[in-house]
Amino acid sequence: MVDVGAFVGQIFVIVLLVVLAIFVIVVLFRAIRIIPQAYAGVVERLGRYQRTLSPGLNLLVPFIDRVLPLVDMREQVVSFPPQPVITEDNLVVSIDTVVYFQVTDARAATYEINNYLGAVEQLTTTTLRNVVGGLNLEEALTSRDNINGQLRVVLDEATGKWGIRVSRVELKAIDPPTSIQDSMEKQMRAERDRRAAILTAEGSKQSQILEAEGRRQAEILKAEGDKQAQILRAEGESAAIQSVFQAIHDGNPDDKLLAYQYLQTLPKISDSASSKLWIIPSEFTEALKGMSAGFAGRRDDRQAPPTP
Repeated sequence: MVDVGAFVGQIFVIVLLVVLAIFVIVVLFRAIRIIPQAYAGVVERLGRYQRTLSPGLNLLVPFIDRVLPLVDMREQVVSFPPQPVITEDNLVVSIDTVVYFQVTDARAATYEINNYLGAVEQLTTTTLRNVVGGLNLEEALTSRDNINGQLRVVLDEATGKWGIRVSRVELKAIDPPTSIQDSMEKQMRAERDRRAAILTAEGSKQSQILEAEGRRQAEILKAEGDKQAQILRAEGESAAIQSVFQAIHDGNPDDKLLAYQYLQTLPKISDSASSKLWIIPSEFTEALKGMSAGFAGRRDDRQAPPTP
């Protein structure tokens, strides 16, 4: 027969061992905590802050230590919805903002503020209204870098005690009212038309100046060419006269040759179509006398008998 007491004892031992094994597993599971990279875990011991867990393997006291939800230590980018802001000239504009921040102290981000993300959003909205409220619409549209810098400084100072560092704030969009947008478009269109008219006038002016300068240079070059041509023509005529004079001087012509050349030149005087009246110069008779005297002398030379 089977001993019932022994059997019950064995069953109790087995159950006890299983319970102990489960307990050990649970203890180990509660004592070992692996923290991923770029995250931090805040540990509370009996409800009080004990330490901050770093990435990697960490050991805890089971059933005494409690790890709060992990805190993301990476830089975060949060885009907030458009916020209505009143400018200095009483115009309502809608501004979208983007905030770049990073949690640097997990303990402060957990215990110093209830919801740091909501706090950053509200602080950004109030600071934006304070900064843009002191600017008119034109300054708000053209001073984005200045607004970004002021927002970053104020947010970084206010969130420092929360364990948050604000690295950058950007205005994603500034949307003025529809009526103001229409007026701005008309103003920009008029400004573009004015600039186009000015550029056209400047181009026409420069074109006329260049054309006048080109004509002046052309006239100067033409005058220089005529001058050089006249100088060269005068030099050529002078050289020709000198050559003819030298040839005549070297040939030593007599009166009969000169008279003959004179008679050949006279018909050229009447070649012009405008010559209606031809006046015989006085030198013509002198030339005839010279020629007759020359021919007479030649005839006398022929008739005279030779001297014995």
